[in-house]
Amino acid sequence: MPTGKVKFFDADKGFGFIESDDGESVFLHASALPENLKHPKNGARVEFSMIDGRRGPQAIHVNLLPEAPSLRKLRRRTPQNMIPVVEDLIKVLDASSDALRRGRYPENGDKIAQLLRVVADDFDA
Repeated sequence: MPTGKVKFFDADKGFGFIESDDGESVFLHASALPENLKHPKNGARVEFSMIDGRRGPQAIHVNLLPEAPSLRKLRRRTPQNMIPVVEDLIKVLDASSDALRRGRYPENGDKIAQLLRVVADDFDA
């Protein structure tokens, strides 16, 4: 069975497209979805059967594939370990506000930005 990702799906119109793993765009009608799945998310991995429709390939018998576990989520710090990181970040940002009030960016702005990215990655995982 071919596999691919849902490129987009419009639940109001009842159709969308799948981009198969070989790069082909395949029409997806709501009637091809399982009963428990009315609106697949964009990017969802699916497997499907395919027929030649009037306007090209069309998916039938679509099944949602389970998501692979995210490595970012597996490596993310626990909420308890994030508490001191966030508290330190608040102190660093508070200290940098003095320089900003004087019309300058803090000298350690690159390190502050790096710290913000690390915290954002953990929050966003």
